[in-house]
Amino acid sequence: QVQLVESGGGLVQAGGSLRLSCAASGSTRSITAMGWYRQAPGKQREAVAVITNSGTTTYADSVKGRFTASRDLAKNTVYLQMNSLKPEDTAVYFCNALGRAIPIPFYWGQGTQVTVSS
Repeated sequence: QVQLVESGGGLVQAGGSLRLSCAASGSTRSITAMGWYRQAPGKQREAVAVITNSGTTTYADSVKGRFTASRDLAKNTVYLQMNSLKPEDTAVYFCNALGRAIPIPFYWGQGTQVTVSS
């Protein structure tokens, strides 16, 4: 099992920045990728950024050029630097980790609220 704990959410004005962090614990050697998802009220959860253990990073089109995801493998931590925030970025942001087993286990953090005011 993998446990994920997020931090860093909050309220920011449009155009501002926030940095989210997510620390993994437990069976961290089984993690093959980590990333961030978000869910806005009334909408489905969507992927924001995913980083594999090799460092390959994939971003949602809506955040490309504004958000940067990074990982510290030694600290089992993933970060999301969010710049030029827009009101439509308002959502609960969830940290995610993929395991190595079959079927692939998905692990989730508790979520952290990001609110961008206009």
